[in-house]
Amino acid sequence: MFDQWDALWQLGVALVLSSAIGLERELRQKSAGLRTYTLVGVGSALFMLISKYGFFDVVDGREVLLDPSRVAAQIASGIGFIGAGLIFVRRDAVRGLTTAAGIWLVAAVGTAAGAGLWVLATATTVVYFLVAQVYPRLLALLPAAGGASAMLITYEDGRGILRDVMTACTRSGYAISDVAVDRDGQLVRVTLELRGRQPLTELTARVGEVSGVHQVQAGAADELFV
Repeated sequence: MFDQWDALWQLGVALVLSSAIGLERELRQKSAGLRTYTLVGVGSALFMLISKYGFFDVVDGREVLLDPSRVAAQIASGIGFIGAGLIFVRRDAVRGLTTAAGIWLVAAVGTAAGAGLWVLATATTVVYFLVAQVYPRLLALLPAAGGASAMLITYEDGRGILRDVMTACTRSGYAISDVAVDRDGQLVRVTLELRGRQPLTELTARVGEVSGVHQVQAGAADELFV
């Protein structure tokens, strides 16, 4: 008889291994980082456990009365269309990967609950909150993680200043992960989401020296980026 409590270690192994891979991607500032890789890894493990153990109540030992695994397989693949709709690319920035992975994980949780694997469904839900709430705080403690920061620049339009600002950012060792532009007459307000390890104060001073820049404000991405 299958014991769900004994299967928790399998979810744990998926959590540890997928987190290790995701951490490496996070430190290299890739679009899909720690949270995305972890959610996909744990979700895949849960789908596999559902496929192996979720249908004992409708399968006789010697014959298959029906094949409910086909429904679970269609859920796993079909939910990918919803996830793909949540991912979009703006300039060179990819957005929505973690949200799409979360949607896919929720599909696995719902499938597990429907199959009667409530222990695994509950444990995976706990893993989600761990990844979504605790992992970002742990990443912020890593000096090499290069947490997200933002810079708000106000400059005169039509002088190619944005190109100079972005050049200054890349030369300072920062990667630009997103850009938001707001125009007000001849003035342009641009918010850059940045990832890098260099002191932001030095970059702020360098951008402020660009001819035509009126104002520069730097801070955390969640405070400045809109």
